[in-house]
Amino acid sequence: MEIIWKYFPELSTQQRDQLAQLPDLYRYWNDKINVISRKDIAHIVEHHILHSMAVARITTFPTGRKILDIGTGGGFPGIPLAILFPQAHFTLVDSVGKKIKVVKEIANTIQLRNVETLHARVENLNENFHIAVSRAVTDIPTLIRWIKGKMTALPDSPPTLIAFKGENATTELSSLNYPYTIYPIAEIFNEEYFLTKILVHVTLG
Repeated sequence: MEIIWKYFPELSTQQRDQLAQLPDLYRYWNDKINVISRKDIAHIVEHHILHSMAVARITTFPTGRKILDIGTGGGFPGIPLAILFPQAHFTLVDSVGKKIKVVKEIANTIQLRNVETLHARVENLNENFHIAVSRAVTDIPTLIRWIKGKMTALPDSPPTLIAFKGENATTELSSLNYPYTIYPIAEIFNEEYFLTKILVHVTLG
């Protein structure tokens, strides 16, 4: 976990404790229900937990923000971000029930009170959110189509989508009709793994 403490020295004792529990919990659950590839579970801290936390270096989620994690899988980026922003509310959604079971169990074990888990398809939700995040689910135009009508603005900020992408996202971005900003994660974390990783921040309002 030293790599996380290096980049996030400001974490509270509770946040450190919650984050520190994640690797063993994911190894335990992954043996039962495969939510992370077998070869990648050895790199869970860097490839999944720290990767998810990159969002906290480009934006913040103030009190009362409602964040939707589209296709959360094993809980990324939603669980690490919910630990970082306990004052915001996170809804983690996935269409695969066994994955949501793991996410719910992990959130309960580390006493993460600001997380709701839903076994559902995002396009069928009837709730409204301020921010959507998504990691390795589908192309950005499809994500926007799924959440259309489910995003709402606040007086101080329009609704936004933050998508984790690789450097090959040029094609899907060329068709976007919304303003966006690209953040290379290699400028946030200097490990080699992040050289081809980016965050795309799309303003939807």
